Amino acid sequence: MARIDTGIIDTTLDPAAELASLAGADLSAGGVASFLGQVRQEDGLTALELEHYPGVTDQALARIARTAAQRWQLDRAVIHHRVGRMTPGEPIVFVGATAPHRRAALDAVGYMIDLLKTEAPFWKRVHTARGSHWVDAADTDRQAADFWLDQMASEDA
Repeated sequence: MARIDTGIIDTTLDPAAELASLAGADLSAGGVASFLGQVRQEDGLTALELEHYPGVTDQALARIARTAAQRWQLDRAVIHHRVGRMTPGEPIVFVGATAPHRRAALDAVGYMIDLLKTEAPFWKRVHTARGSHWVDAADTDRQAADFWLDQMASEDA
């Protein structure tokens, strides 16, 4: 049974601690994979603000991690996501997986981050010197999620 570790964090995310915890959690895992998302500095961005739907967002993260763990026979699945106000360079999200083999861990991380972008209720507000505005999900995010969903549907058929 995989260990599922998900959470919403309103303080600084520590990538080194996240990776150390993931890598040291299961010495029988042959594959340890992770993704770290951070705030980009683009178009005069001074801050990024993320809001979520308490309870519902937590459930979505857990569901995504559980599905990945089942699909790729993971030993561990981790999704930790920041909320609140962040500045360029600050970590936003850590996604990780351990599995007996590298391909399973790598694919699971890809699946989790792609589904997270479209299936978990987060709202993004960009702040610049000119003001602030809310940002919609990108079409590329939906396409990335659809890739995994289509692949899983065809394998189940």
